[in-house]
Amino acid sequence: MTYSKKFPSGLRMVVKKIDGLLSVSMGVLVGTGSCFETEKENGISHFIEHMMFKGTKKRNAFEISDAMDRIGAQVNAFTSKDITCYYAKSTSDHAGEAFEILSDFVLHSVFPEEEMDREKGVVCEEIAMTEDTPDDLCLDVLAEAYFGKEGYGRTILGPAENVRGFTRGDLLGYIEERYNPENIVISFAGNIDEKQAQELVLQNFENALKKREFSSRKKPIALQRASLYKYKEIEQAHIAFAYPSLRREDPLADAAQVVNTIAGGGMSSRLFQKVREQLGLAYTVYSYISSFTEGGLLTVYAGVNPANVDKAQDAIFETIDDFCREKFTKDEFLRGKEQVKSAVILAQENTASQMIAYGKYMLYNDAVLDLEKRVRDIDAMTMEDCERALSLNFNRADMAASIVGKVKKPLKI
Repeated sequence: MTYSKKFPSGLRMVVKKIDGLLSVSMGVLVGTGSCFETEKENGISHFIEHMMFKGTKKRNAFEISDAMDRIGAQVNAFTSKDITCYYAKSTSDHAGEAFEILSDFVLHSVFPEEEMDREKGVVCEEIAMTEDTPDDLCLDVLAEAYFGKEGYGRTILGPAENVRGFTRGDLLGYIEERYNPENIVISFAGNIDEKQAQELVLQNFENALKKREFSSRKKPIALQRASLYKYKEIEQAHIAFAYPSLRREDPLADAAQVVNTIAGGGMSSRLFQKVREQLGLAYTVYSYISSFTEGGLLTVYAGVNPANVDKAQDAIFETIDDFCREKFTKDEFLRGKEQVKSAVILAQENTASQMIAYGKYMLYNDAVLDLEKRVRDIDAMTMEDCERALSLNFNRADMAASIVGKVKKPLKI
């Protein structure tokens, strides 16, 4: 059973009750992330996520962690390009306590100056870690090559100089604008009913909010279709290619996921079999789709010996060209469809995954996600659907590329 409610402030709630469990996952999802930030703000959404755990009006940083540990609850958060999520998981008998703690640090964090100074060091180390993780770095460079330096092209962590310069006033001003009730969804999944969930939200969240006008920022999108490189003293060359794909709610979005699965989504995929198994050019090669409100991109990545960059690129392009020309067999279609369907079904057995899925859907679409319908739609998917989705991906004219390694020039595309 799924229940939703919109409160007078504009805050929305969605509850997925799952009988037979002894736990509940709960989350506060905010519609903000790096794609909404200005150049000077880049990294602030992620830094705020870190600082939320550093003290409130009634708990210091240790007391927040200790309070969750005392009830055996798990708590964490993440920031992406277009969403920030704070979440906890507890046994059902401690759901009220866990949600009160979660609400306390999301609504009442005070951002102590001494904690800000320490956390800036932590986040700068996280940025340095990404610089030392060449596959992650390659994908960040690819985002800039595809989207440019704005919107979805901005990194989630932002540059270290931005982080070091953030003030307490910057954080509070950004929260005042972006953490608006209309831009927040509270999501529950597990052994909790709508009455208890509603009471918890009213008591701990809604009554502490003030209704105010909300005007969401426009995300700048200007596709660059560039090829960029970054020199790094490392043994491998990391290469990636981005092709335009479908927006999050496109009717063919799941068909595109099947196409991606056939192309590079697993060990039986075309890219894995060609680039790794037949030619031995890479240990790691895969593809995946990133879908956003306005569109998406299909990314192909491989880590290769610098001497084999040209061979690997040729093999990737040849595999994709053959795929677009020859399409796919019925066996490939059925295998890909089952993989996509099973991913949806298996996610339903995890309360945290369901909490995030229902919360995201409500945030993006102002509606309740129907996972059962999605499974039915995947079952009803035809080869013709996937052929149409295939025709909408892998457009070479609009692609971008990146390479990270001991290289001094970009890839030719």
